[in-house]
Amino acid sequence: MKKIVAVLVSFLLLFTVLSACGKQELKDGAYTVEVTLSGGSGRAKVESPAKIVIDGETITATIVWSSPYYEYMIVNDVRYNPIQTEGNSTFEIPIVLDEDMAVSASTVAMSQPHLIEYTLRFDSSTIKGA
Repeated sequence: MKKIVAVLVSFLLLFTVLSACGKQELKDGAYTVEVTLSGGSGRAKVESPAKIVIDGETITATIVWSSPYYEYMIVNDVRYNPIQTEGNSTFEIPIVLDEDMAVSASTVAMSQPHLIEYTLRFDSSTIKGA
């Protein structure tokens, strides 16, 4: 079932990229895009612009948090673990352009783990070749 959902989300992401970019056709490759974060306590930040990779029908973003204390992220009910063990928490997640994306992230920065709700938004008008 997760594979079916992943395929459907991939098609939606590709359609969103092509629609949002108008006549600009994005080919497979690496790009950057401005990302905004809202929600949580307002203290957390993510690196912007974020690196994205378009590979066929999928768009994946590298999210670098301003803290090393995020254990995992949840996007569309799928759990994503960090891609590195040192430095600030870094994740690779599927994204949608020009829409508010609800995500959750578990942090251990407090006395016990907390799952915090955030919103990410990727602005297709800021896409640049990497």
